[in-house]
Amino acid sequence: MSRVVDLTLSYHNNVNGFSKEIARTKDKDGWNASTLTFYSHIGTHMDAPFHFNVSNQTIDEIPVSDFVGDAWVIDARDVGPKGLITVEHISADIKARFKAGDSLIIWTGWSQYAWTQKYRDELPRISEALAYWCIDNKVKMIGVEPPSVADVNNIEEVTKIHEILLEGVVIIEGLTNIEKLTSNKVELIALPLKIEGGDGAPARVIAIER
Repeated sequence: MSRVVDLTLSYHNNVNGFSKEIARTKDKDGWNASTLTFYSHIGTHMDAPFHFNVSNQTIDEIPVSDFVGDAWVIDARDVGPKGLITVEHISADIKARFKAGDSLIIWTGWSQYAWTQKYRDELPRISEALAYWCIDNKVKMIGVEPPSVADVNNIEEVTKIHEILLEGVVIIEGLTNIEKLTSNKVELIALPLKIEGGDGAPARVIAIER
């Protein structure tokens, strides 16, 4: 029997970059509705190559087949604040079984700090070598718990890592609940909002254990 785990953070009005305002009420207008305002890279979201001008491909132009597939859970919980996630975090067993088109979910436990200053300013980062490994091994998606794959306070680093990965890898940032997975291989489904010309978009991300 399949088990589905939600890897998506919840949005609320205390989140900087998101707001939800009442637009209609059932009592007054006949139905409840809200007006939502959000930054395109807030919460659980996905990046398009256009985010760093790697290409002109925007989020609505990425084939939906790139949003689903087998994924390996990589245990990198030993990486501390501002630490590097490296190729060595991928076990020999996973490397041996990995095939082109598989994805990676990096488990750091960092989502426990979601919406705090530490979450953004001290995040563990993808190493340059791991970014190139993902390209060389044709990783489909890479999902991380921090709000970015690289140090957002270091423009050179954040640009370099995104430029490498976005040459061929779909980036998912802001994952949560990875600790609820019981298998190191799952089916990953990550569906961003289809925003025309979007540099990125919020996404609902789930993992299915079969």
